[in-house]
Amino acid sequence: MIEAANLTKRYGETVAVNDLSFKVEPGKVTGFLGPNGAGKSTTMRLLLGLDRPDAGDATIDGAHYRDLARPLEVVGALLEARAVHPGRSAFNHLLCLAQTQGIGKERVQEVVDLVGLQSAARKRAGAFSLGMGQRLGIAAALLGDPRVLILDEPVNGLDPEGIIWIRTLMKNLASDGRTVFVSSHLMNEMAVTADHLIVIGRGRLVADCSTEEFIERASGRTVLVRSPDAERLAEAVEAEGGKATPDGDGVLDVAGLEAARIGELASAGGFVLHELTPRRASLEGAFMELTRESVEYGAGGAA
Repeated sequence: MIEAANLTKRYGETVAVNDLSFKVEPGKVTGFLGPNGAGKSTTMRLLLGLDRPDAGDATIDGAHYRDLARPLEVVGALLEARAVHPGRSAFNHLLCLAQTQGIGKERVQEVVDLVGLQSAARKRAGAFSLGMGQRLGIAAALLGDPRVLILDEPVNGLDPEGIIWIRTLMKNLASDGRTVFVSSHLMNEMAVTADHLIVIGRGRLVADCSTEEFIERASGRTVLVRSPDAERLAEAVEAEGGKATPDGDGVLDVAGLEAARIGELASAGGFVLHELTPRRASLEGAFMELTRESVEYGAGGAA
């Protein structure tokens, strides 16, 4: 488990993280979202002891990162995939990390195979493409077979096959009971990957809930209705207490009534229905709505 308790971090007059508290529990993929300047990267650095908070505390499995005797076996982190000596091969980079923790060469080969770097393992990391560098960073995070993963933009630079691969990997790790905490700007990807969301804006908590609940909170469900009798059906909907908004020729956007009830009204009135489809807000739309007041327009905010 990851726990942030009243975390606050200032850089001069800028408050990057402001009294932030949350828990990331095992067994599910937790997405970490926020506009640019929201404090996501700073928060991850605080969790890993790379920055010291001005107030509050951050622990992983109940301990500070600096106090972990074998940290790679507890938490695997990807904050900057290109933090690699450019003249060192991918295999030797991982081997060097492994030797600091008493991890054997066999495990290095396992993670090389896992991330699909077999053909490039002996090549210099400085010549890697963005996607290959990302795979190397993920391999380093997985090296100690950790119980906790903290990943910042793990799909950055990956091709479609790679995105599906990392999505499946994160879900499988979570299903094994591990804690998976992942930051991303790709809303469509988070919508199909994250079970739970922690959303911040201007360093403060905006939401801590399931992905489903977050989307529902932003906007209520509506129903797309397509009918040649749209005008009369709209009157029946309004009489029932719903709200029918015209959305094109013969199309209504109905709020306040379930699809089943709209169908019953159409049947009772003898109205023809060509379509009756519940609509659901997208994660991107929900995110834009709920973080509208938290967007940092200046260039000086913390990432």
